[in-house]
Amino acid sequence: MTEPLLIVENLTVTFRQGAKETRAVRGVSFDLAPGETLALVGESGSGKSVTAMSTVKLLPESAEVTGRIRYAGRDLADATERELRATRGNDISFIFQEPMTSLNPLHTIERQLGESLALHQGLAGQKARARILELLSQVGIRDPESRLQAYPHQLSGGQRQRVMIAMALANGPAILIADEPTTALDVTIQAQVLTLLAELQSRLGMAMLFITHDLNIVRRIATRVAVMKDGEIVETGPTAEIFKNPQHPYTRKLLAAEPSGIPEPAPEATQAVIETEDLKVWFPIRRGFLRKTVGHIKAVNGASLGVRAGETLGIVGESGSGKTTLALALMRLISSNGPITFMGRDIQGLRHRELRRLRADMQMVFQDPFGSLSPRMSIEQIVAEGLALHGHGGDTRARVADILTEVGLDPAMMDRYPHEFSGGQRQRIAVARAMVLQPKLVLLDEPTSALDMTVQVQIVELLRRLQRKYGLAYIFISHDLRVVRALAHKVMVMQQGEVVEAGPAAQIFDAPRTDYTRTLMAAAFDLRAAAE
Repeated sequence: MTEPLLIVENLTVTFRQGAKETRAVRGVSFDLAPGETLALVGESGSGKSVTAMSTVKLLPESAEVTGRIRYAGRDLADATERELRATRGNDISFIFQEPMTSLNPLHTIERQLGESLALHQGLAGQKARARILELLSQVGIRDPESRLQAYPHQLSGGQRQRVMIAMALANGPAILIADEPTTALDVTIQAQVLTLLAELQSRLGMAMLFITHDLNIVRRIATRVAVMKDGEIVETGPTAEIFKNPQHPYTRKLLAAEPSGIPEPAPEATQAVIETEDLKVWFPIRRGFLRKTVGHIKAVNGASLGVRAGETLGIVGESGSGKTTLALALMRLISSNGPITFMGRDIQGLRHRELRRLRADMQMVFQDPFGSLSPRMSIEQIVAEGLALHGHGGDTRARVADILTEVGLDPAMMDRYPHEFSGGQRQRIAVARAMVLQPKLVLLDEPTSALDMTVQVQIVELLRRLQRKYGLAYIFISHDLRVVRALAHKVMVMQQGEVVEAGPAAQIFDAPRTDYTRTLMAAAFDLRAAAE
């Protein structure tokens, strides 16, 4: 057998803050051989990322690390900072989950890649530029020379992730640690990035430690799987064996945790809550000294839809397809052209004061609950804010307690702050904030994409239950087609501002008519079928 490149034995990581002590990793052991992919799987807070960071001591000073970490025969646990700097980037490289926060927004792509090459290989000038172009071509960036002077915000999510992969590969590492590298990506881009990683690993012979909570990805890319829970590895083995015959109850729970089924049929002959026809959102392109309009970005170009009480419309498409822009236009949060009828009333021409009266009936739940909840407000204040804004009197604390119970949270926690809750709990708080006003329409913008699979299932069931009970109309925006299939009665597919296909969910999923829709379905479902 090939000698392991990385050996981790009895790794324990404890964080100390004053008298408080938190043990994040408890006696973890694993090894990684050349050319092998080990998937580290578990829910948020299970210790996956802390374990990976420990291998090259990237943890804060508050972390106390014990155990044995050996790379290529060298003991990294006792390595000096100078030795570790030589190992990081050269021998062991990282790809992180969110490239937009990992890349410097003030530096061009050429400068950021060049910095790594100068630091680790001493390359500069034309030699560095030639290597950068080679790396960008290697990771599938088209016309790489035109991208050298681009800044991160000028690239798509998939392109930014490819740049991160290029940076990680710049110095020919023996081990690549990929920490949730596809979580924030569309299904088609996710498929491309996974294919790219597999091809590069095969070509370069790297070992890969792949951290994820998505078991569909694990099926495709991993040689072996290690399942983590509460800082411990509870089960490990070959991927096929783990999926076929899981031994630990937690592993079986993860494998079963996937939004499934289809929604109950929508009630017949219910009132149309929101309708629009040929809605357009065009942003002007202005150039020259006089800022003359020379064209338009057609973010939404002629969308028509209708959603009844008790019905869910799923809007799908890649990033930049116009999904969120359409939603913001329907909520009258951005300007648009075309009629928007809400509860039988055309709201397109309403002034701010008139719109404000309708806001209680039109609520939104956003993708990132941590970013959408004020860190300075208690949960009671967050949920009750809308009640005060819309003039609801009475015992607001009792109403907050009732809605927290409704969404599955203990009312006794209402005096806590957002940072004291898990991601799933924060999303329940965001749902409670929307539902406390008893709206007619709820717009859900990627509400499950940042959540673990087990939590996704819980949120989907919560949304189903609330819709049944209150007859809510949902507009559900997502790139996760499994979640859309579980919730949506109707589906609209968008590409570059155009509606390319729309109809009943069963028709869209089972018999898509356009090539683009078939590509989306293949990326979301066929990869899993192929793995099985």
